Amino acid sequence: MTKYSPSLMCMDLSKFKEQVEVLNRKADFYHVDIMDGHFVKNITLSPFFIQELKKISKLPIDAHLMVENPSDFVDMTINAGADYISLHAETINGEAFRLAHHIKDKGKKFGVVLNPETPIEAIRHYIHHVDKLTIMTVDPGFAGQKFVVEMIDKIKEAKDLKEKHGYKYLITIDGSCNKNTFQQLLEAGAEVLIVGSSGLFNLNDDVEKAWDLMLKDVNNEENHLLQS
Repeated sequence: MTKYSPSLMCMDLSKFKEQVEVLNRKADFYHVDIMDGHFVKNITLSPFFIQELKKISKLPIDAHLMVENPSDFVDMTINAGADYISLHAETINGEAFRLAHHIKDKGKKFGVVLNPETPIEAIRHYIHHVDKLTIMTVDPGFAGQKFVVEMIDKIKEAKDLKEKHGYKYLITIDGSCNKNTFQQLLEAGAEVLIVGSSGLFNLNDDVEKAWDLMLKDVNNEENHLLQS
């Protein structure tokens, strides 16, 4: 069954509590982007945001660390209440095993994120430690970018590897998850859809109505797959 992770950098922060209270009843995870202005040329949310979110939600929080030095942020996000710590493979060469063990020793889940240009082969030696594998289907750093269709093959590869070796990671998609891409993503093997501006929040000012519209789009594609 498809799971959903709203990207909270795309929400209406003036309606933070109102929207979270609605999403608490509907979502499976929350996706929190933390950017440092160096790894990507943008600055968004923070460990403090996770701390505030934790006060009004019990859903698992996935902290996506788009930062140049992830080891500087790992403990901050853990202490703030994040449940999944998702690190970019491009930033953890030389400390991947140490960070994976540290995160798991703290009772949290170890996530890895791959930029569009980064092959799954890059994490081959520690993929068995990964709890959540996030495949970027846009270049990282900004919402509303064009879908990178070449990533469909990477999603299929992630699914094949998981089935062949019995890996436990959740195949998660970040970037342009919306009605134009749901079918391709689900067919390829996506398990968790990170929904942001185009997939959720821009569908209606009322987030409950927006959710229902998004779910209708996904259900249409899931029914299509079952019938094919």
